[in-house]
Amino acid sequence: MARTFEPVQLGSIELFCKAAELGSFTGAAEALGLTPASVSRSIGRLEMRLGVRLFNRTTRSVRLTPGGELYHAQCQQALEQIAEAERALTGQQAEPKGLVRVSVGTVYGHHRVVPMLPGFMAAYPGVEVELNVSNRNVDFVEDGYDLAIRLGEPRDSRLVSRKLEEATVGIFGSPAYLRSRGKPKTLDELRQHDLIQFVVPSTGRPMPWILRTPEGEDIDFGFKSRQRVHEDVLAGVGWAAAGGGLFQIYHFVAREAVKTGQLVEVMHGHSGRSRPFHVLYPQNRHLSARVRAFVQYLATAVGPSTRHD
Repeated sequence: MARTFEPVQLGSIELFCKAAELGSFTGAAEALGLTPASVSRSIGRLEMRLGVRLFNRTTRSVRLTPGGELYHAQCQQALEQIAEAERALTGQQAEPKGLVRVSVGTVYGHHRVVPMLPGFMAAYPGVEVELNVSNRNVDFVEDGYDLAIRLGEPRDSRLVSRKLEEATVGIFGSPAYLRSRGKPKTLDELRQHDLIQFVVPSTGRPMPWILRTPEGEDIDFGFKSRQRVHEDVLAGVGWAAAGGGLFQIYHFVAREAVKTGQLVEVMHGHSGRSRPFHVLYPQNRHLSARVRAFVQYLATAVGPSTRHD
């Protein structure tokens, strides 16, 4: 088999990553027991091979170029995977260590992931967690995240998915709104109410409400409304709690507001449907002990694959 790397290239990559981490060739040399000149020469050879300048150099410091930042993120990940593979073979994986980077949307982030983090951090003191909570459509593979948690069925063949749960939904309104407008029981009555729409960021279209008739027929309930929420689903919850109308949301999101009397569920006869949430990771990436620990802890914290809470 032809060699992919030159004999010294992996060593040069390790030097490059250490220099990037410390922002100094001298610091990298001291940390690795080398001379600053040898570090500089090694990184120079790496830049020549790639045809890209990795650092902007001054007399006092070195800083990554945009190309260097991209290369560093990928190289650091590769070195961590090699280290994880060695630990797995030598039986040193009893205590997961290192950084886990997670991308998750606002709803699942605030109501499912964040509440389990204190317990996870206490259980795994050697693990660091970096959480990106955003509804922006990021390419988490290219952006260097270990995991992403997403709504719906994954369509990217590069990814491995594990279903976390089927999250049931309900329709909720405030007590004041329901006192003034009444509780709808049929689809025709529902259409007479002020219904708050959520616009899906990726499509720009309103998300239909998912309902199930008493006869067991599944319905995607579409409607027009002058009340629309973009980007953050939680704004729709707040709008409904403030008396603005009815909103469909996951039971796990509305649970606390229902307990405190801010929201009341309606249309029980048309409930029972759910949407799936999956945790995703790249198909070709070695799943480290720390990432496996995070996924397992989250799955356990979420509970059974389908539940009404």
